[in-house]
Amino acid sequence: MPGNCSARRRPGRLVGVGIGPGDPELVTVKAQRVIRESDRVVAPSTALDAVGKAEAIVREAVPGTPVDRFCFDMTHDPEARYIELATTTLVPWLQQGLQVAFVTIGDPNIYSTFSSVARAVRSLDPEATIETVPGIMAFQALAASTSTVLVDGTGSLSLVTALDGVAHLRKALDEDGAVVVYKGGRHINEVRSCLESTGRLEGALCGELLGWPGEQILAVSDLDGRPASYLSTVIVPPTPAPTPAPTPAFGAKKEQ
Repeated sequence: MPGNCSARRRPGRLVGVGIGPGDPELVTVKAQRVIRESDRVVAPSTALDAVGKAEAIVREAVPGTPVDRFCFDMTHDPEARYIELATTTLVPWLQQGLQVAFVTIGDPNIYSTFSSVARAVRSLDPEATIETVPGIMAFQALAASTSTVLVDGTGSLSLVTALDGVAHLRKALDEDGAVVVYKGGRHINEVRSCLESTGRLEGALCGELLGWPGEQILAVSDLDGRPASYLSTVIVPPTPAPTPAPTPAFGAKKEQ
């Protein structure tokens, strides 16, 4: 009936927007457009009176954009905080039919808080539309700034985390392809030792705070033993292919 149709609310739209590693020039045109078109823009922060890194990028890339801060403390139960955010802030906006952009460093589908936020929203408001806008990753920025080719021909690339140590890294190093290590700041010395013990230390690079004041890019072999920041990325180039033995000329005699 017409009355029932008019009473149905328009589903809200939650969009996870990747805004790159730090350099505002790496925010894509699509990300900027979605941020401008959204009714609300939400960014995580360590405190309500502090500008978080995602908000700082938005301020430069899309000046004048109002940003709602979500205070996120990693020392407490993360899943509870996501549900709290969804319940008290996001779902009420979505139920009004608003488009909400949740801005996140890097890409919203790779080691991002957005996946947990989206899961909490979906459990509370199944009718909401949830989408993502891809973002440039820190390892891509590090590879570009150091002219490092990570994948070529039939090569492979493994992306692992060292948040809990180097177990995932050690497994990835069993293959000859390139390896990217995220969230390894606290365990950077274990990462270095692992690369050294497996013969993969040469050419490995560590980038800290890419695109931010204090950016530093060092060979992993030159790290001084201190922990690195949470926003650290390590790239390990692929193992060079062995040089094939020369093919004997036609008719040449084999050595006895």
